[in-house]
This record gives sequence, C-alpha cells and structure tokens, in this order.
Amino acid sequence: MSDELHVARRLSAAVLAVSDRLTVPEVLQTIVDTARELAGARYAALGVPDEAGSFAQFVVSGVSAEVQAAIGPLPRQHGFLAVMLRDPATQRVADIRADPRFHWWPAAHPVLEAFLGVPIISGDEILGALYLANKSGGFTDADEELVGVLAAHAAIALTHARLYARNRELTIAEERARIAHDLHDAVAQRLFGLRLTAQAADVLLDRDPAAARRHLTEVTTLAKEATEELQAAVQELRPADLATDGLPAALRKQVSILDRAYNGAPHLTYGDDDPPELPMPARTVLFRVAQEALHNAVRHAKATTVRVRLQTHDPDVVRLEIADDGQGFDVAATLKAGRSLGLRSMRERACAIRATLTVDSTPGQGTTVRLEARHA
Repeated sequence: MSDELHVARRLSAAVLAVSDRLTVPEVLQTIVDTARELAGARYAALGVPDEAGSFAQFVVSGVSAEVQAAIGPLPRQHGFLAVMLRDPATQRVADIRADPRFHWWPAAHPVLEAFLGVPIISGDEILGALYLANKSGGFTDADEELVGVLAAHAAIALTHARLYARNRELTIAEERARIAHDLHDAVAQRLFGLRLTAQAADVLLDRDPAAARRHLTEVTTLAKEATEELQAAVQELRPADLATDGLPAALRKQVSILDRAYNGAPHLTYGDDDPPELPMPARTVLFRVAQEALHNAVRHAKATTVRVRLQTHDPDVVRLEIADDGQGFDVAATLKAGRSLGLRSMRERACAIRATLTVDSTPGQGTTVRLEARHA
C-alpha cells in the first residue's frame, strides 16, 4: 500500500469516528493515536482544559499505563500546555527544552525534544490542543497540515459533546419542572384536602362522633392517594435506560409503574410487534411523549382504560399510539386558549426529530395521541 493511500485511509477512519457511535473519549483517543502515527511522533496527547487551571480531559498516546501512573495526576496548565490554550497559533520547535516558555515535567515524564502543538479551535474559542513530541528529524509543514485536519475534527467532536450536555441539562430541567408541576397539582392538592378533612374531624369529634369517623376514613383515603402520587413521582426520577433496554422495554416499565401507582384506577394495556429500534434522539422523544400522554390520561382524563401500542406502520415508520376512554377535550380550543403546556411540549418534541404528531379528542369520547417517526 502506498504511503498516500495509507494516510488517506487512516485519516478517513479518524474522521468517521467523529460521526460514529463511539463515545467522545474514544473519538479523542482515535484522533490522538492517528496524529501520532501519521506524523511519525513517539508521543502525542490531547488536552481539554477545565476552569480550575487543570484539564478536564487529557488523552495520551505512546505512553504506557505504568509510566502514566508514575507521572501522577493530570497536568496543570503551565509551560507549552498553557501557551497552546491561550494562543491560536500552531507551535513548532526543534527542542522544547531550549525554549524559554518551557517549564518542567515530573521525574517519571518522558524526555521531550522536537515538539508540535496545534490548537483545537471552534470559532474564536480554543477548546483544547493536540501535542506531539519526539519525531526523528523534527516536524514538517506537512505534519502541521495533517495534524491541523485532525484538530478540526476534534473540535467537531468536542462541540457535539457540549451540545449534547446542554441538551441533556435542558431535558432534565424540563422533566423536573413537569414532575414539580405534577406534584403541585396532585400531591399538594391531596395534602391540602387531607389537612382540611382532619380539621373537620377534630371539630366534630365531640358533638358528632359518627361524622368525625367518616372524615377520618376520608383522611385515610386521601393519605393513600397522596402516597401513590409520591411513589409514581419517585419512580419517574429514575431515568429509563433507553440505550441499554430499548424503547419497548422502557415503555413497558413506564406502564408498569403507573399501573402500580394507580392500582384499581385506569387499566393499562401494552401491545407491540417489536418494531426496529430508532436512533437515540427519536427513542427519547417517543418515550417523553408517551410519558406525557399517559400522565394526562391517568391524572386528568378520568380514563378507565389506557392502551399503549408501538408498531411498524410501514417499512420506514414506527408509530407510537396512546389511546384512552377518558373525558376527552376540544383540541383546537385548548391550543387556541394556550392552556395546555403538555400538548405544546409534545409538538415541540416531535418537531425536533421531524416526526408527525396527531392528537384526536372529543369531549366525552376519549383521546388518542399518535406519533410517527422514521427509523431510517
């Protein structure tokens, strides 16, 4: 195999790793290993700084695990490590030890000579840097160009990781807000009713013991209902493992949680024909829409039966359907009045993955929520 073809294939593998299903650490390790190999360096590293003067990530290549352990904790931002995080220019020196910007390294650290540092940049922000050292004969312009390509793809991987983290934080915040709203609507109201009923029983205890006993029976019922609401909320705080278990299993678990929490209320059924698994963003959206629709059915619609179905609608479409026989509502009027945050949330989630959401409901005739997403 020619050198040019080998380089092209290794670069291609590193680039594809960015869009593959690998984790960010795996992508960064692939980039560091590729940079070291193609530039002919003995050592390579990729550093992503934190806000405390150290590094959030520091991936190395060419240094054994034993030597890494002997070196000790992750390095601080000093010397050339810090230079690369402040200056967007590539740094190339024949012997790093002779440069006035060089500081020191731990006793167990390999001795570095020829050095090439390439910043990882997104817009005007330096996200990190690639460090290469100890190439026989020193680094060349071609090495700079090649490592620059890998640094650009490291920037893509790190940017994707940031966006994923931010989206996850937003999702968590949304779910916490929804659970807080549910707790206020359900548990707080029941506890308020429990308090008033207990007060009424206390007032009636001497003059009408029979009425007081009836109120105390109601206190027991309200306490039981509040406990069930709290149990359901606690279960929801335990996230579904969509990545490991898949969407069908996560839906079954959610139905089981609600069935236990609302024992003797709505009868929940689940049906599916094991449709093909969706990409993770689509799985998450379908699961969250199912959660919202199920909660609406069991807490607000006064349904006696709720059916959940996940199936392949045609070769390219997976359909989720949640249907209940509850009191129903006027969809158009509700949306126009802006009264339903749940409907709006479901629509926004569907739009995020270009899925189709329909909500069919008529007062007195139940509600059907249907979401169709493409798996290919």
